[in-house]
Amino acid sequence: MFNRKLPLLIVTLVLALLIAPAALAQDDEPLIFREEAPSGDNLELVPVVTGFSNPLQVTDPKDGSGRLFVVEQSGRIYIVRDGELLDTPFIDLSDVASQDVLSGYSERGLLGLAFHPDFAENGLFYVNYTASTASHASRVTEFRVSEDDPDRADRDNPRVVLTIGQPYANHNGGHIAFGPDGYLYISVGDGGGSDDPVNAGQDRSTLLGTILRIDVDDTDNGAYGIPADNPVFTDGTFAPEVWAWGLRNVWRFSFDQATGDLYLADVGQNAWEEINFQPADAEGGLNYGWPAYEGSNRYIGPEPETDVVMPIAEYDHSQGCSVTGGYVYRGDLVPDLDGVYLFSDWCSGRLWGTYRDIDGDWQTDLLMETGISISSFGEDADGEVYIVDYAGGRVLRLESSG
Repeated sequence: MFNRKLPLLIVTLVLALLIAPAALAQDDEPLIFREEAPSGDNLELVPVVTGFSNPLQVTDPKDGSGRLFVVEQSGRIYIVRDGELLDTPFIDLSDVASQDVLSGYSERGLLGLAFHPDFAENGLFYVNYTASTASHASRVTEFRVSEDDPDRADRDNPRVVLTIGQPYANHNGGHIAFGPDGYLYISVGDGGGSDDPVNAGQDRSTLLGTILRIDVDDTDNGAYGIPADNPVFTDGTFAPEVWAWGLRNVWRFSFDQATGDLYLADVGQNAWEEINFQPADAEGGLNYGWPAYEGSNRYIGPEPETDVVMPIAEYDHSQGCSVTGGYVYRGDLVPDLDGVYLFSDWCSGRLWGTYRDIDGDWQTDLLMETGISISSFGEDADGEVYIVDYAGGRVLRLESSG
């Protein structure tokens, strides 16, 4: 007997097979636009390890080892494995990095660490520090892991990649990170002082007040190469290394590991702190306005000759004094933060989340009053986010208590 339901069943099965891959692909796409604001109600900071002195960074080499590396401002880098701090430093650069921090507040010292994208194979990593010499220049130097011990670095054959003069003691920038394109990005402050005394902010021919972008693997004509799509190749007024400019002192930048978008936390002068943004598909050469603008507010000097990219988030000094940039959350421990860029303030300890709503407009919400002087954020291979407690000498992980 003919079954009238059979044709319908066949059609349903065919449609299901056709739709399923599309639905699966959609589920795999990163969350960019949020229908609801994130909540900090169940957010907690769980201590991972303590015992550091003036820690400034925590990072994951993403080599499959599960290790975290913690940078101390005075020059030592330590390894944390399975929540345990190893006794012997991975590397000790206290003899070459500025020791000013031992006498009080300082923006000098060992400020940045980045592992080569092929670190698991080539063992290369890079540090950014202000030198202990009289010039206190910023140096980006390449080192290699010891052949005998993966938990120790080889100090015998350093390669100085880049040296940048620093006219003042502050605004050294110092952060370094490899982008999705495999190039090394470097934060350089405007030279220091106040109100940009060396006029670096709107000078794209200097390395000061910028984000640099170089190819550390191209050593045919020197210590590094210049990527073929850096702005200098379409506008000769740029210094070859410059990728973005008009920045005062970017204290941590990061790439969204799911989209490649770039987030820049630029420390303000007297009134405004800001978060800047560059889409992954944007060309280099964007001008973020300093010192003509502090945040989105007109500050000093003439109006820039080029268009200025305004921040996606900003706050005034009633809410803090110095921004610390973080990461877009892509982990599993706090699903409510998916697609949210996290950042904090050094003075107030406030933790904010910035995100795009379904209309594509940027929104910023206060998530937590941590009471911590957060010097840095970190991200592991799973997308989980950590914060560095500078005064407490701790590394903590963001988790959900609910």
